[in-house]
Amino acid sequence: MESLLQASIDGFSVQEKLLEQTGVIGEKIEIGAFEKLDAPFVGSYIHAGNKIATLVGLSSPVEGAANAAKDVAMQVAAMNPVALNESAVDQETINKEIEIAKDQLRQEGKPEAMLDNIAKGKLKRFFKDNTLVNQAFIKDSKQSVDQYIKSVDDNLEVTAFERVALG
Repeated sequence: MESLLQASIDGFSVQEKLLEQTGVIGEKIEIGAFEKLDAPFVGSYIHAGNKIATLVGLSSPVEGAANAAKDVAMQVAAMNPVALNESAVDQETINKEIEIAKDQLRQEGKPEAMLDNIAKGKLKRFFKDNTLVNQAFIKDSKQSVDQYIKSVDDNLEVTAFERVALG
């Protein structure tokens, strides 16, 4: 937090900017929390109304990275993925999704012997809908986010993201 407050914006520290804005609006402004993202290239997006902000890390600052990062950051704001990819989904979430799927299948009257295989298929669908790189890209649903990123540069990858929502 200390290094953030000392960081420079337009020749002033963040701390000085906060004090300046406090004087302008007459209310004390503090930074209660912040998100840090380490990546070779980081893009951002703030949704209309300033209630949702996102950061997206890319593997390289290639030509087109700024637009790609903003597009993917908009995706994160709109779709609220639970993880970057399948391997980033925690085991507790996976177990919960499998149990939800099995319960639904039991209610549909599916035979107990088939539940595991069908639940695995439903888990793949969960990954497709809820992991960022596998989601259908909101600007072109015919491709995934990963396919979109690869269309910018064959070696480009989304390495991380953060999403913060107020309220």
